[in-house]
Order: sequence, then C-alpha cells, then structure tokens
Amino acid sequence: MATVPPGLLNMNAAKTSVDKGKLNGIIFSLGVAVIIMTQAYIAVLISKFLYRNPEVIDILLKIALLVFAFFAIYFFISAKKNKVKNIRMVKVSKKNSFFKGMLLASLNLLTIPYYAGLNAMWNATGWIKFEIWDILTFVLAAGCGSFTVLYFYTIYFNKLEARTDRFSKNSNYILSLLMLVLLTITIIRIFYN
Repeated sequence: MATVPPGLLNMNAAKTSVDKGKLNGIIFSLGVAVIIMTQAYIAVLISKFLYRNPEVIDILLKIALLVFAFFAIYFFISAKKNKVKNIRMVKVSKKNSFFKGMLLASLNLLTIPYYAGLNAMWNATGWIKFEIWDILTFVLAAGCGSFTVLYFYTIYFNKLEARTDRFSKNSNYILSLLMLVLLTITIIRIFYN
C-alpha cells in the first residue's frame, strides 16, 4: 500500500512508459521490484534493531532530506531544460530502464525503516515470526505488490496517449513538486517528532 500514492518511483515508471514505451516502463518496474525485495529482506533482518534504537531511523530521515532536496532541484532543472522535441523512433536499451529502476529504488532510503517497522509491528502481534517462510512471504509480497502498482501506473499512463505529450512536458515539474512535498514531510517528522 505504500507504493499506491504517486511517488518518485510511480511517476518515473509512468514517465519511462510515456517516453520510452510500455515495455521499458515494465522493465523499470521490475528493476524497482528487485531492489524493494532486497530492501524488505534487509528490513526483516534489522527490524528488531531498529525497533530498539529509534535514533537510527532519525539518521536515515536526515539522509533522506538530502536525497529529496537533490531530486527536487534535479527534476526542476530538467523541467526547465525540457524543450518541445520532434518525436522520432529511437532504439532504447532495456537494460538502462532496469538499472534506472534499481538505482532510484536504492535511493529511496525510507523503504527499509518502513518495512522494518511494519515487520516489527506484525511480529509483536504474532502475525509473522522470524522464520524462513514468513520472511520469504514478506519479501515476495513486498516485491510483487510494488511491481503490480508500478505496472498499473505504466499501463494507465500508456492508455492516455492523447495526453502523454502534456504529461511528458510537465512530468519533471510534477516530480520536483513531489520531492518538495516529501522533503517537507521529512523535515516535519524530524523536527516535530
């Protein structure tokens, strides 16, 4: 459910689908899912530690501030440079989309504390234990759920072909605004928590 609202990964999946085609959007989503499964596994392994040491979460939130600020500026500058281009068919490497998905998912530092907190909560209620089958189910559910949400974003934006030009021109502004919102929320969490 954490990947349902529009976010950095969702908007990039949609943007990749619009700019490079539906298949590249799906490959981008697969790259994201691989990293999310890795992050979910790491979160399971360290959920007890994070639950007992909340100062670690504070450090991760401060790092996230820098990441969100960087991407807000990056996408705003990219939007300013974005000029109307003539559309032409170009062969796009699918490996680039996969690795871009992996990179952007890796930069999402809030995923590990989120999954660790979720896992610690479910462990406390007895829903999940630190057994291999529970860990595998948790990791696969995180990856498959994230891929499904990103797939729907990819398909949804691909079906709006009449509006893709407007979305493509404004997507960097949308991403920049989204990064500012995430930056603001993170600042509030750090200083008013």
